[in-house]
Amino acid sequence: MWLILAWLAIGLTLCYCALIFSYYGWFTRLRLFKPQPSEPLTRFSIIIPARNEEANIEKCVISILKNDYPSNLYEVIVADDFSTDNTALIIKNLQQQYSNLKLIHLSHIVANKLNSYKKKSIETAIAQSSYEWIITTDADCDVNTQWLSLFDAYIQKNNPVFVAAPVKFVDGGSFISIFQCLDFMSLQGITAASVSAGFHAMCNGANLAYKKEAFYAVNGFKDVDNIASGDDMLLMHKIQKQYSRKIGYLFSRNAIVSTLPMHSLKSFLNQRIRWASKATSYTDKKIFLVLLLVYLFNLILFLLPLLSIIEPSLLFYWIRLLVIKTFCELVFMLPVARFFGEQKLLWYFPVMQPFHIVYTVVSGWLGKFGKYEWKGRTVK
Repeated sequence: MWLILAWLAIGLTLCYCALIFSYYGWFTRLRLFKPQPSEPLTRFSIIIPARNEEANIEKCVISILKNDYPSNLYEVIVADDFSTDNTALIIKNLQQQYSNLKLIHLSHIVANKLNSYKKKSIETAIAQSSYEWIITTDADCDVNTQWLSLFDAYIQKNNPVFVAAPVKFVDGGSFISIFQCLDFMSLQGITAASVSAGFHAMCNGANLAYKKEAFYAVNGFKDVDNIASGDDMLLMHKIQKQYSRKIGYLFSRNAIVSTLPMHSLKSFLNQRIRWASKATSYTDKKIFLVLLLVYLFNLILFLLPLLSIIEPSLLFYWIRLLVIKTFCELVFMLPVARFFGEQKLLWYFPVMQPFHIVYTVVSGWLGKFGKYEWKGRTVK
């Protein structure tokens, strides 16, 4: 039995490394998007769902409103999700300075309890939006002054209906912050590689653009609105089915949206469990198989040192497989870290490996069978 387990571990390792090297090849083939001089044409409705974000919302909104883009071509809509702090008041004060800033109160529209308030916030804001392109971001994000200009240039050049774009965490220096930055950077590297290669669909709602007509053509969040997470990837999958050749990735450093990592281990795990909760809802078989491979591979690496108490020879396999995993991932992470300007964080990468294995197994399991808290709400 132990021999079978060892060979299973080796087989999963080979498959996993082949996948990582595929991502590496796709990522290194990417070329930075260089916009050509042109007149701004695209009209954007930027939607920011916000719940109790008084500490972040003003900085986020100001960073968007300070973009080098004609103010008559975009609006910013903050969808206040039952905030009990000064989030709405901050926006009302800013509205006195900016005529293209709007505020929507979800409490004025929603009476019944929901499982995904964020999807409802976005859906409501889209219904009240004025322009043909929707951009979503989060209330704790910060954008570059060229952000809208780059989306406009990319849309004019490529004529997509859906555009994913890069996001990075801002390192706060703590162990949990560095861990999140590395983990999230790897996910963002996979996103850029997979979307550009057309292998499978990935994106993050903190930096996402799509045509309003495409949103309505796929009936918005219908059939996925009962899932707490997935306002980004589940929507992307729906749109990809109908517009398979109209999905793009804006590969530009100036398009990177910066956001904050979770401040504590509990909030971090709740966030990742929330992300993992949508895994079995993907209709894209490729991404489901990728997630299954990643989970089984990490599960084996989680179990081997525990089983080595019974069969010491398994520790031999575990150490070597861990070294192989670390090497393969570092090869992939090097160009990703250069793109995000975070090469210094890679010194911590080998140290984080055991913690990453445990977190992957635990969050994946709880994402399917557990419940979590998010924004002060318990979600199943």
